[in-house]
Amino acid sequence: MTLTNGTRTDIPFRYLSGTTMVRTAENTERGEVVKSRLLLVMKVVLWLVIGYSFATDMAFYKTHPRLGQVVYGLNTFLTGSVLISIGRFVLISVYRRQNKKNNRVRGNYILGITQIATLLNVIFLVLGLMLVFGINPKEFLTSITIVAAAIALVFRDYITNMISGLLIMFSDQFTIGDTVRIGDHQGKIIDITLANILIKNEDDDIVLIPNNTAFTTNIVNQSLQNSRKLTLDFELPLAHVYQTDTLKRNLEAVAEKHASDVVSDSFQLKVVGVGKDFVHFKLQLTMLKKDTTLRRQIRNELYQQVIASDAEQSATKPRN
Repeated sequence: MTLTNGTRTDIPFRYLSGTTMVRTAENTERGEVVKSRLLLVMKVVLWLVIGYSFATDMAFYKTHPRLGQVVYGLNTFLTGSVLISIGRFVLISVYRRQNKKNNRVRGNYILGITQIATLLNVIFLVLGLMLVFGINPKEFLTSITIVAAAIALVFRDYITNMISGLLIMFSDQFTIGDTVRIGDHQGKIIDITLANILIKNEDDDIVLIPNNTAFTTNIVNQSLQNSRKLTLDFELPLAHVYQTDTLKRNLEAVAEKHASDVVSDSFQLKVVGVGKDFVHFKLQLTMLKKDTTLRRQIRNELYQQVIASDAEQSATKPRN
């Protein structure tokens, strides 16, 4: 899956390796930067040509008012767009220069700047179109104040979701590429939009979490902690957990099968809660290296052992 936002590209790494993967990522990012700069140069050249024509051929536009309207609207859009592009370039350049020696690159900051630039460009595009069709923007905005309030009320949830997205983009709590847990969902952040946070879980499923949900939910950023830690949460019926030591030994046996990949003495099994008819367990162990495939394999084996142990204890439950 390839997913592009601004200058970030999620490349299908499983088909690449080593130097080839790094060079492909660098070439893709370089291509996006070149494309963005060429577009800016084209807009600046067109803007200067229009400005020069206004200075030298104003009489022509007076005799052709319709064409003058179109050019004036285009000039309004280009003026705003050029200034926005320059501001975006300056802000991103300053940010990258200040964080050049920082290993933790916050791609969401750049994404937030890009999203704001896009919104401002849309606003200037609308203003330009209004001028092209001879609509006075000030009078138009004054006349639709009540309608705008009604629209804002109808789309209130989307607007608050968008604001939450912008706040998340400029947050320093997590960034694109971090492994997080948001509510019941856990995985790597692959994109942040004005509507959702996109997370890829261990099953390679893409989960879309609304920004409002993420903004009001406790988020655990596992990338800021030990990213090699493997955690399992599970519940067992209260009537089946009278042999907790047996459960622990069975799970430890699974971890010992992968002794070459698991940190010695990192296995922990503890009770974190007791309900009316269940017991909530948490199992933690630390991997020696970051390997998603191996993590998934060990996780599945541990869950299978939990199911088998529960079935065994259910069968051997002492009868009253």
